[in-house]
Amino acid sequence: MSKFLVLLCFLLFFSFSQFILSSSFSLSSSNSTKICPHGQSLALLRLKKSFSVMLDSGSWVCNYYGGTTSYPKTEYWKEGSDCCSWDGVTCDFVTGHVIELDLSCSWLFGTIHSNSTLFLLPHLQRLNLAFNDFNGSSVSSGFGRFSSLTHLNLSHSQFSGLISPEISHLSSLVSLDLSSNWGAEFSPDGFGSLVQNLTKLQNLHLGGISISSVFPNSLLNLSSLTSLHLSFCGLGGRFPDHDIHLPKLEFLSLQGNGDLIGNFPRFNENNSLVLLDLSVTSFGGELPTSIGNLKSLQTLHLSGCKFLGSIPTALQNLTQITSLHLIGNHFNGRIPNVFYNLRKLISLRLSSNNFSGQVPPSIGNLTSLHHLDFADNQLEGVIPSSTLNGFSSLSYVSLRYNSFNGTIPSWVYTQPLLVELDLSHNKLTGRIGEFQFDSLEYIDLSMNELDGSIPSSIFEFVNLTALYLSSNNLSGILETSKFEKLRYLTDLDLSNNMLSLTMSHNSNSMLPNIESVDISHNNISGIWTWNMGKDTLKRLNLSYNLMSGFEMLPGKRMQILDLHCNLLQGSLPTLPDSTFFFSISHNKLIGEISPLICKASSMGVLDLSYNNLSGMLPHCLGNFSEGLNVLNFRRNQFHGTIPLTFLQDNYIKTLDFNDNQFEGRVPRSLIICRGLEVLDLGNNKINDTFPHWLGTLPMLRVLVLRSNRFHGHIGVSKIKFPFTNLRIIDLAHNDFEGDLPEMYLRSLKAIMNIDEGNMTRNYMGSEYYQDSIMLTIKGLEINLVKILNTFTTIDMSSNKFQGEIPECIGNLNSLRGLNLSHNDLTGHIPLSSRNLKMLESLDLSSNKLSGQIPQELTSLTFLAVLNLSQNHLIGYIPQGNQFATFGNDTYYENSGLCGFPLSKRCTIDEIPYPSQEKEAGFESGFDWKITLMGYGCGLVIGFSLGCLIFLSGKPKWLVLIIDENIHKKIIRYKRSTRRRGERRS
Repeated sequence: MSKFLVLLCFLLFFSFSQFILSSSFSLSSSNSTKICPHGQSLALLRLKKSFSVMLDSGSWVCNYYGGTTSYPKTEYWKEGSDCCSWDGVTCDFVTGHVIELDLSCSWLFGTIHSNSTLFLLPHLQRLNLAFNDFNGSSVSSGFGRFSSLTHLNLSHSQFSGLISPEISHLSSLVSLDLSSNWGAEFSPDGFGSLVQNLTKLQNLHLGGISISSVFPNSLLNLSSLTSLHLSFCGLGGRFPDHDIHLPKLEFLSLQGNGDLIGNFPRFNENNSLVLLDLSVTSFGGELPTSIGNLKSLQTLHLSGCKFLGSIPTALQNLTQITSLHLIGNHFNGRIPNVFYNLRKLISLRLSSNNFSGQVPPSIGNLTSLHHLDFADNQLEGVIPSSTLNGFSSLSYVSLRYNSFNGTIPSWVYTQPLLVELDLSHNKLTGRIGEFQFDSLEYIDLSMNELDGSIPSSIFEFVNLTALYLSSNNLSGILETSKFEKLRYLTDLDLSNNMLSLTMSHNSNSMLPNIESVDISHNNISGIWTWNMGKDTLKRLNLSYNLMSGFEMLPGKRMQILDLHCNLLQGSLPTLPDSTFFFSISHNKLIGEISPLICKASSMGVLDLSYNNLSGMLPHCLGNFSEGLNVLNFRRNQFHGTIPLTFLQDNYIKTLDFNDNQFEGRVPRSLIICRGLEVLDLGNNKINDTFPHWLGTLPMLRVLVLRSNRFHGHIGVSKIKFPFTNLRIIDLAHNDFEGDLPEMYLRSLKAIMNIDEGNMTRNYMGSEYYQDSIMLTIKGLEINLVKILNTFTTIDMSSNKFQGEIPECIGNLNSLRGLNLSHNDLTGHIPLSSRNLKMLESLDLSSNKLSGQIPQELTSLTFLAVLNLSQNHLIGYIPQGNQFATFGNDTYYENSGLCGFPLSKRCTIDEIPYPSQEKEAGFESGFDWKITLMGYGCGLVIGFSLGCLIFLSGKPKWLVLIIDENIHKKIIRYKRSTRRRGERRS
């Protein structure tokens, strides 16, 4: 029986095999006879003709992101051949219909119109047009005709405009990728309809598509989802706080949706998540312990969010993780010691948080680590050495902006694959050791306390592109010949050290790719002969050295050249035409400015100040560069008129011609410098009346005309609101006369009501140049090398102004310095001056002011300098607050003044009028004034006046703080009077 069953089974198997073979042969024969339908072949050929083939059309993007080699697939489509054999075309083997079209990475360029023959392929199941350039085509309604489509990929192909809502009709879609078409967008309801209708989606990639809606919770109901990428889509609202039940979800990226808020998503233990990217969103709060449920997670990126608190120890459960990025959050506390089991970690980036304490020892277990980034925290202590010796794969190390001390650990020098090393802005000490491998391309050890010489191994790094060793204590003689192997170096910064330099004869061929060199603040002396980077050098800073000259200026493409504060002699060098910034101030140059300087048509900042240059200025200086920003010729010996004519719509911000011998009038062409902020013509021989027309310049903040020959009345301006932005005014040492310019004082809005609490404090100038000014305080010249944008001062001293100080001076309540000395001013010190609450310096000396010093000036608690000498002031000197710090010279030659600090005592009649507030202990209205008058002039008169004041209730004066000696004298006077009265009785 068993033999029979075996025989039966064999016969059945043989018969079935024959059937399968015959069926396969039949199908094969049938397929060989089925060719692409003519209509579809013709549609494909017409589609080919609608595009041009361009190499740049997405080819590099395809190679970089797509991971495949691009080539023009349609080039091999030939008329008369079977389209099923064409590259990128797949047909149904039974019907011959085109069911798949893959033209990704095909160099296609052109527009897909709504009537494109692409849409004459109704049987398509897969369509891939990624990595081409469709020149702003829209995702039109034609794509909605592919009713059988399961996979659609239009990513990285320059689609733009509104995405047709018909795309939501593709109910069979399993995978939809429209990502990186940055100009495309959904209609307000389009994305919601897509999520509602495409219930079979497994992969949804819409990165870069503008959705601009709240996060649709219905997305989390698509149980088939395995990959969801919605980065940079403009999503807002709140991400659901409930548990996420998507067991198949492996990839979730919401990166770049800055308005999307929420807590860290909660996943139960039954999850398959491999990647979670919430970077640059508004997710925040503390990380939950449930993060330990993500045991399959390989990538966790939370950079640029609002997470805070400490990192939970549950992180140690993520044993599969390879990339952990928590950059730019508000995490604090110590970095937890949780890395023992995270041995697969390749990239660990915790920079820009508030972590403190020391580096945990378990970091040493991360032997596969490539990227280590703890920068911008508050870590301290010694960088671990022995625990981290197991590192051998590190390529990137950044520990900058911390408080690490001690020496650089030995493992740093032994990394065979290390490419980038940044330990800058710490407190590291000791010498820089010798590196054992030459893989480094970027080194930054600046802003530490390292000493010794630069190690010779650094000059063996043939791939080095950037070397920053500035602001240390490095010393020694550096030979230019050492740079011979650094042919790829582009950035070199050795500034703020104690280095000397020896230049060899063959050094000109070195550093052929150098772009930026900063060796400022060192001990470089002699003649500079190193003509490095002839065709590449753009930025050279050799300031604050001891150089005496140049063989020739390096660099044909120079943009920034800073040579200030050296010992340079001779004439002004000829600049490359490309120069944007040139400072050679504080040197010993002589001679005239050659008109050739005007060939530098890109010039933005020209600073020749503090030299011995002479002659007349070339006529071209005001208009030789469209981008001219700053001209600084301060403290030279230039003479003649200022021959400046300016281009219309120029960018001039600063003109500083102080301390020369210029004469003539203020150039009227300044009226077109609408962006002018600083005009300093001080210390010259300019003979003119007040340039009232400058009041129309809307940005003018600093006006210095001191020590010239300006004359006449300043008068009244025809401009309604002149000088509204002016903050620093210096008209001292001229021949102005008449009343102080009350109208102008009323217009200085920039000195009124400055809200410094809500104002960004910065210095006037730009990234490359900062304005400076010379001030005179109590006869001393003070050079402000930087001008804070909140600083304000008015100096009209040493003129012939007459009349009274106007009450409107009190409106300038943000004024810090006021000097009206050496004029012929009369009248009283205005009571409104008590409103100058920010005043730090007040000089009213050498006038004819009379009356008493207002007691209210004691409320000026910032007042550090006061000079009221050589006037006709009388009465008691106010006491208290800052007035207790002023010496005799403050009140010199005011014979009518008395009281501390002067030796002259005040008589009873010189006691100042009391305050308007009642004495705290006298409810009846009696005060010290009445009491003293009673004792001095008789009980009857005193009592009568006291009753009169009691009945009328006036005046309610402020209680005066009286000098201690005077107070004692009054007490003694009262006691003796009382005793005499007792004896009489």
